[in-house]
Amino acid sequence: MDGAILKRHFMAWQCRLRQMAVRQFDGRPLEGLRPRVVRLDASEIVPTITTLIVEHDPAPSIDLFRHIYRKTHDPRARHREALSVLSSVHYQYPENFDDRLTASFARDSGTAAALLAIKTCVLEFAQFGQAYRIPCRVSELAEDEPVCQASYWHNKLFNPAMPADIRILAFAPDWSSAEADPPPD
Repeated sequence: MDGAILKRHFMAWQCRLRQMAVRQFDGRPLEGLRPRVVRLDASEIVPTITTLIVEHDPAPSIDLFRHIYRKTHDPRARHREALSVLSSVHYQYPENFDDRLTASFARDSGTAAALLAIKTCVLEFAQFGQAYRIPCRVSELAEDEPVCQASYWHNKLFNPAMPADIRILAFAPDWSSAEADPPPD
């Protein structure tokens, strides 16, 4: 299967699921945004992680998310405004998003340590009769990287108890080895 076609199909699917999450489910991540994580031999590392997608140019979103967070101490007001922003046009254009996924972990997370030690994993996504099996390279993002900052401030809007000292991992797909069931048309 053509990796570029599979990538476009997956990113469009992710954007549709994220639109549903913010428009219909109060921002709670749907099953298709929380992949099972396995080793290349299919043994499970963790049953689910919550992933994010970040725009190719995340600077405007970083500024907006940070502004929403800092302008009030009321977590409900932050949450409402984040939903308003994300439910409008944020996920409307899948081509605006980088195909790397991110996930946040506690600084002392055993899962994060295991993923960084093995350097590769497979993310298994499934929802509404669509499934993807995507091998990925795993790396830790530096705090000052824009993708890291976008992930941090997005998560901060939805999780007011999130500690400042977290690690954010990036999952870079190998589309040439990825699979979809059913495959794209």
